[in-house]
Amino acid sequence: MLNAIARFIRDEEGATAIEYGVIAGLITILLVVLFNPAATTGFAGAIKSLFTNLSTQLTKAVPAS
Repeated sequence: MLNAIARFIRDEEGATAIEYGVIAGLITILLVVLFNPAATTGFAGAIKSLFTNLSTQLTKAVPAS
């Protein structure tokens, strides 16, 4: 039983499949951005809005000394 558990822990086939999946996802995102730059406009605006809101909330929470 312990031998089977040790083999399972050492098995890295699942990790390789996940790595290939992540690489394929990143390549897909890269292709979308390269061939459709307008797709990133909404995302960039959302990120900017997120950080602006975060900054505003932090300023309210920690008043200047």
